[in-house]
Amino acid sequence: KQWYQRRVAITAGDTGGFSIKTKTGMPGMKRDCGGAAGILGAFKAAVEVGFTQNLHAVLCVAENSVGPVATVPDDIHILYSGKSVEINNTDAEGRLVLGDGVAYAKKDLKADIILDMATLTGAQGITTGTSHGAVLSNSESWERCAVSAGLISADMVYPIIYAPELHFQEFKSSMADMKNSVKDRSNAQCSCAGLFIGAHLFDDYAKPSNIAWIHVDMAYPVHVGERATGFGPALLLSMFGEYSRSNMLLSVAPSLPNDANNGKRPKN
Repeated sequence: KQWYQRRVAITAGDTGGFSIKTKTGMPGMKRDCGGAAGILGAFKAAVEVGFTQNLHAVLCVAENSVGPVATVPDDIHILYSGKSVEINNTDAEGRLVLGDGVAYAKKDLKADIILDMATLTGAQGITTGTSHGAVLSNSESWERCAVSAGLISADMVYPIIYAPELHFQEFKSSMADMKNSVKDRSNAQCSCAGLFIGAHLFDDYAKPSNIAWIHVDMAYPVHVGERATGFGPALLLSMFGEYSRSNMLLSVAPSLPNDANNGKRPKN
């Protein structure tokens, strides 16, 4: 059986930590749990309609605030992947717990298909707008599947640049394996943030992997004004509808790749 893994970062509260947000930047951060809400909704619905494969939801929960045990800039963390991270921005906390999440999915759950969904970056809105989430993947087949599922469900996503050989250098650190925030915020920031997560899943982006990875950043379509849109569950249910017992989902779902290697991007 294949293992289908959904994992998400949920920030119970996000002040920015010591890289603190402004007084106008903090209100509304309750929507930062939109990825978690979408994952939980999709997981519950998938179980109720009858999911035919092994399905896991892993929630990585963090409270990002200021206190005596809070992370401070220049700290170095060793994540669950074993890689070290130099903290240069405490307001880039979601990717830290997401990095642990994908490492757990790989090491403990032995997942071969890993999908994460989170309100990861403000850059997502600049990159794909307020109506489309951003999808980043090492598999062209799964990328196309996500886009098709978005069109079917109206939880739309659009592909962003996957070029780790060009963009991962933004996290270069003299003290650790990587920093947690980019050097140049104008250089494909939305893609870079996703690549940080993937770095804790793949030992080396240049080496072939049997794991198919799909990253969805949905910071903007998750809300309209102060209210949530419910973005996410319909996208995931449509995307994996082929493995459902629901006649409705089976009738509309895009065809899935046969395995995690199908459609894998070639080594550059």
